[in-house]
Amino acid sequence: MTILCVRFQLPPMHEAALPGLLGLLEDFTPVVQALPPDGALADLRGAERYFGRGAVELASVIRVRALAHHGVDCVIGAGPGPMLARVALRDARPGVTCVVPEEPDAVAEFLAGQPVGALPGVGAATARTLCEYGLDTLGLVAAAPLSTLQRLVGVKAGRELREKASGIDRGRVVPNAVSRSLATERPFTRDELDPDRHRRALLSAAEELGARLRALDKVCRTLTLTARYADRSSTTRSRTLKEPTAHSAALTRAAYGMYDALGLQRARVRALALRAEGLDPAEHASHQLSFDPLDDKARRIEEVADRARAKFGPHAVMPGALARRSGLSWPTAA
Repeated sequence: MTILCVRFQLPPMHEAALPGLLGLLEDFTPVVQALPPDGALADLRGAERYFGRGAVELASVIRVRALAHHGVDCVIGAGPGPMLARVALRDARPGVTCVVPEEPDAVAEFLAGQPVGALPGVGAATARTLCEYGLDTLGLVAAAPLSTLQRLVGVKAGRELREKASGIDRGRVVPNAVSRSLATERPFTRDELDPDRHRRALLSAAEELGARLRALDKVCRTLTLTARYADRSSTTRSRTLKEPTAHSAALTRAAYGMYDALGLQRARVRALALRAEGLDPAEHASHQLSFDPLDDKARRIEEVADRARAKFGPHAVMPGALARRSGLSWPTAA
């Protein structure tokens, strides 16, 4: 095994701990790729030779150090490539590293029973399309004719899908750093099916991000939505905003747009997270003026609401849709 996929079990809104945890991984290898908000890939090919230990043994050491130095447990998947390590992470548990063997036959056997949504890059819409045609496991996808897959999901996507389902992992770990960003998560008290509650969670998260950005005099260029499901899988979508902004209404519209594009139908959602990325000073941003008086009014109300929250607390002013919080485990504003 040469690649580890690590997910640190960080409490909600404790993403600030991630850089320190990445530093822990960098004690073993300089080839570390951050997977915000709570994960990373680590290429241990050099570390295995240097320490004289396999990746699974090193994973145990990493787990112990994360607990000892940061008080954070983690789940770890290991495989011969980044894609396989990320698939293995789905079956990992705290204290137990899930391993994908290197032998091609063993890789095919491991992948055969995995659902199609287990592959990184396969979203809910693609998985739903494949399932409608009976291709609900990676084994069935790998055995399907290439022409069939290409008719269903496209020429390039079909070829890549078949390769991945067959265990061909062409990915590599690209060293990077955690981008300057702000993030917040809204976990549900139970796996939530109600789209209205999903949207209320996104509204609350967008309101919080907007308030935090304005408090820091920052604007963001990109908004990322992550939906975590009951089966421990997740879907991530990003959208570049029309203009850098800290306006809560604009962030909410972008979040709603990404959520609608997921096409979730009866999906049991465990948590929704929003991340504001590409932060810049607000003074360097421009705002396209419009003739819509409602937009100007909303921005003036937002300024007044920020002053009220600063004086009387975060719950002093909130959208009416957030007045009821039944079934939700998060505060309406922060």
